[in-house]
Amino acid sequence: MSDSDCLFCKIANGEIPTDFLYEDDLVVAFRDINPLTPTHVLVVPKKHYDNICDNVPAETLAAIAHAVDVVTKAEGIDKTGYRCVTNTGDDGGQSVHHLHVHVLGGRKLRGDMGEGM
Repeated sequence: MSDSDCLFCKIANGEIPTDFLYEDDLVVAFRDINPLTPTHVLVVPKKHYDNICDNVPAETLAAIAHAVDVVTKAEGIDKTGYRCVTNTGDDGGQSVHHLHVHVLGGRKLRGDMGEGM
C-alpha cells in the first residue's frame, strides 16, 4: 500500500535520504524542512494512508503515539509541553496527502491554531 509519487512514502522507505530521529517497523520520525517552532518533527507511517481516517490500523496509531513519546523525550519537550497536529484534506491544511503528525514545541505555543502555531 504505497503511492509511488508520494513524497512521504519515498522518505519513509529510504528512497529519499533523511536523518530519522526515530524508526521502527511501522513509522519514522524526522525534522520538518520548514519548521514552525524550534522543535518541529513529523511522524509518518511507512505504509501509505491518506489521512487519519483512512482505516489506519490500531497498531500503526499506537506506533505513532509511541514515536511521539520517544521524540518528545529526546528533544526535551516532554515536560515543558508540545502540540501534535494532524491536518486532513486541502481545506484542513494538508499539503502532503500521506498521514503525518506534526510534533511542535520548544517554545510557548499560542492557544489558537492560526498561522505560526
